[in-house]
Amino acid sequence: MGKHKSIGSDFEDWLDEEGILEEVEIAATKKAFVIQLQAEMKKKKIGKSRLAKIMKTSRTAIERLLDPCQPSNLATLIEAALAMGKRLSLSMV
Repeated sequence: MGKHKSIGSDFEDWLDEEGILEEVEIAATKKAFVIQLQAEMKKKKIGKSRLAKIMKTSRTAIERLLDPCQPSNLATLIEAALAMGKRLSLSMV
């Protein structure tokens, strides 16, 4: 038997065709950030209330920040990274 050629397109093309590529990329990026932030919080033994104090915001705002389904603006992500002694790095690919 010969090689089977892929039928259709790749997953990103499918997401784009469905009109949800941007939404999925945003959600995945936020989820990756949240995982890293939670790991840093655990490593430094910083809870949500303490992070809220460091960032001069409410615990409710931290809950939203840690919820991958809730949008966050770039400034908030940068502030959270700085609160953990880290920097936020972005790149276009």
